[in-house]
Amino acid sequence: MASVGTLYRGDISTWSWVAHRITGVAVLFFLDVHVLDTALVRVSPTAYDAVIASYKTPLVNFLEVGLVGAVLFHALNGLRIIAVDFWGKGTRYQKQMLWTTVAIWAVVMVPATYFMTIHTFQALFGSTP
Repeated sequence: MASVGTLYRGDISTWSWVAHRITGVAVLFFLDVHVLDTALVRVSPTAYDAVIASYKTPLVNFLEVGLVGAVLFHALNGLRIIAVDFWGKGTRYQKQMLWTTVAIWAVVMVPATYFMTIHTFQALFGSTP
């Protein structure tokens, strides 16, 4: 008897496709917000200063880490997609290239997260993590 209503889980390539779209939209959202908050300086410098001051919070610091992770994954995965499209053997090695992309992303993001959040942990707890 066939399973009814099962959740499609996909393979790693499908999840890479989804992650590429999500990170692209997240970066686009950030760029929209960045353009708007920068344009605010022409309308009201006081409001601009208030908005910039609100960015100096622990929550925004962790969102910045997410932004760096999204940009890095999107860029690395984009290079992988270019290699798959333009290299004759790209489709044969796409999964290996994806795992390499994930590995490079992790190797870069672990120290980047530490260095990007160290001042937040010092401010919150008075010591480094």
